[in-house]
Amino acid sequence: MDTSELATVETVKQVKRRRRSLGEKLRIVEETLEAGASVARVERRHAVNANQVFYWRKQYREGRLGKGRSSNLLPVAVSEIPWNRSGQVRCASSRCPLGAMEIKLPKGQVRITGSVEAEALRIVLECLLG
Repeated sequence: MDTSELATVETVKQVKRRRRSLGEKLRIVEETLEAGASVARVERRHAVNANQVFYWRKQYREGRLGKGRSSNLLPVAVSEIPWNRSGQVRCASSRCPLGAMEIKLPKGQVRITGSVEAEALRIVLECLLG
């Protein structure tokens, strides 16, 4: 028998890409942000690639995935800072050094004194906000 006449049959399984609605994406992302949640478990339960979930979480933090956390405004209270005649800050207690900042969040509190790198502060706040 001549093997050049044999036909080879190849089966190609084509996976149809599922389009998720904005509401589905938000539900999946918010589920991963719950206390004790595992991105791996959530992505398996919803049949979504973990990298896709992490990308949606990034969009959510940036406020580009509907109503994300970063699109919410945080309340800010500004207290009066006493200045003396030479232009320096005058404090009644040691709790008020120059450059002091106190941030109260649902998961904790951050008190910063002196100068702080903006990038370091951003990382701390992201960790506290979730």
